[in-house]
Amino acid sequence: MKAYRELEGRFATLSHIGGALAVLHWDSATMMPPGGANARNEQIATLSEIAHVRLTDPKLADLLAQAELEIDTGDEWQRANLREMRRSWEHANALDADLVVRQSRVTSACELAWREARGENDFPRLIPLLDEVLVVTREVAAAKADALGLSPYDALLDGYDPGTRSAEIDVIFNDLEEFLPRFNQQVAAAQASAGAPLRPEGPFPESRQRDLIEHIIGALGFSRQNGRMDTSHHPFTGGVPDDVRITTRYNETDFTESIMGAVHETGHALYERGLPPAWRHQPVGQSRGMTLHESQSLLFEMHAARSPEFVSFLAPLVRDALAVNGPAYDLDNLQRLYLWVEPGLIRVDADEVTYPSHIIHRYRLERALLDDDLAVRDLPAAWNDGLNHLLGVTPPDDRDGCMQDIHWFGGDFGYFPTYTLGALAAAQLFTAAKLQHPEIPAAIASGDFAPLRKWLAENVHSRGALVDTQTLMREATGSPLSADAFKHHLETRYASP
Repeated sequence: MKAYRELEGRFATLSHIGGALAVLHWDSATMMPPGGANARNEQIATLSEIAHVRLTDPKLADLLAQAELEIDTGDEWQRANLREMRRSWEHANALDADLVVRQSRVTSACELAWREARGENDFPRLIPLLDEVLVVTREVAAAKADALGLSPYDALLDGYDPGTRSAEIDVIFNDLEEFLPRFNQQVAAAQASAGAPLRPEGPFPESRQRDLIEHIIGALGFSRQNGRMDTSHHPFTGGVPDDVRITTRYNETDFTESIMGAVHETGHALYERGLPPAWRHQPVGQSRGMTLHESQSLLFEMHAARSPEFVSFLAPLVRDALAVNGPAYDLDNLQRLYLWVEPGLIRVDADEVTYPSHIIHRYRLERALLDDDLAVRDLPAAWNDGLNHLLGVTPPDDRDGCMQDIHWFGGDFGYFPTYTLGALAAAQLFTAAKLQHPEIPAAIASGDFAPLRKWLAENVHSRGALVDTQTLMREATGSPLSADAFKHHLETRYASP
């Protein structure tokens, strides 16, 4: 096992470099002063180059080949670890170091500019920067496509969700696009007959919201010993499993936005914390991919945290922490508020019924951008037209239109589909968890999330990257990933107003 052991050491070093990069990215989005941007870009680019050089060391080819002969005597975790090592090696060796450094620099520059430009509603400022991002992303996609024998888009997608292909996504998204408009109409009719819930009126001071959220995420299982929560332009989870960082953002007129943002990110954090400690710095000890990662955040946000049981736990906390009272904060009204379906402009604030349409919209646009069928300068108009077609709403400006998400400006093309694939997986996993442990809803009502966390830890978190997504889903739920459980969940939850 000499070659395999050497590979373990090399990949542990790469894991530490990746962890340092993760913390640098977190800091740049939360704590870094504006004047630190250029220095931070160079730090990130340098560490990215070091990691790439180590992963493309010619000696690794021989070590991988030798280890594959040795590993027949190893256990399933070692075999899976070697498989994941080779996958990482194949992706890295498709790119030369100069391209990796250039990609890091242009995406960092564009992402940092986006933070200011979005606040100023200044999309023209981003056009040349996003053009550069697209140029380098197309180069990356083409190089990976040649090396992996995939289409350019699938080569990018594979980096976020190993094994997932656009042909599968097209089938699922076409199914959803056929189902959702009819279902939206049914829900709209039911809501119209019942009338809208009362909207709580602020202001809700950020400090009070933060205290409330700290209590909620603590109940969910977020560990302050191994994590922290901060504020950012766009909620995200960063850091490393033993030092996980989450963020949310605050709206003093709507406390539900910050709560659900924090709950969503806590789902990601619990997944990271639950990854197998024995394989912490090996590829097999990492998350399987973004479909499963998003399933964990959406399971907590859309399923657990919008359930009647959770709202019964939440309602008294809201009244106490925000010092509010009245019919708008009654249990029944809060439940209706959290289940209110209304097409909107902002993806991260969308209800679970309209959310997939936001993703289908972005999926089509990013493919058009990568294929050079859509110019960056035409993105705002294409965004507005597509959103109006799918949801019947049109953004008043680019800030709440094509500039609302950080992903493209940070170079993350091929990521968006995993949000809806994750929503499907979340529905399937939550259904299976409740069937196997019927006590879960009652426990949630009392603020006890341990039974749900335990099931997820055993069936998802502790598996790391041991098996592919479809195998994990079959073993945990009895079926491969599909839209069936998601559609059944929507029909059950929204069958009546």
